[in-house]
Amino acid sequence: MAKGADRFLSRAADHGLHLEVATFPEGTRTAQDAARAIGCEVAAIVKSLVFLADDMPVLVLTSGANRVDESLLAATLGAEVVRKADAREVREATGYAIGGTPPFGLEQQIRVLCDNDLLRFDRVWAAAGTPTQVFGIAPDTLIATSGAEVATVTG
Repeated sequence: MAKGADRFLSRAADHGLHLEVATFPEGTRTAQDAARAIGCEVAAIVKSLVFLADDMPVLVLTSGANRVDESLLAATLGAEVVRKADAREVREATGYAIGGTPPFGLEQQIRVLCDNDLLRFDRVWAAAGTPTQVFGIAPDTLIATSGAEVATVTG
């Protein structure tokens, strides 16, 4: 297993979670790639996206079928300026690369918001620390473990 996934699984175990990780060598970098590999609908994929809100990193967990509305996100956060983080900023904030960023177990404590659209599923799928590995989790466990605030951040 890749180092990113090992680190993530160790941190998940610290939360009392013993997750089963599926590996897809062809990659799960995009929500469409992940849904195709897993055999689920795109909406059941968790996109872990990092934004900078007034230069503070924020992790947004959103359904693979949705796009984050930066103006809604700014209003929710009470921020003047919100923009998507670049690859370097994502790695600095989370310790993981874009496409493999897990929803929890990050390098530093940052604010996490969760798209309420993910709550309609019994199980959702998220990156497990690499662009080729994913895990399934119940949305309520995802929210509790990540410390996410449920919010409407998509338009």
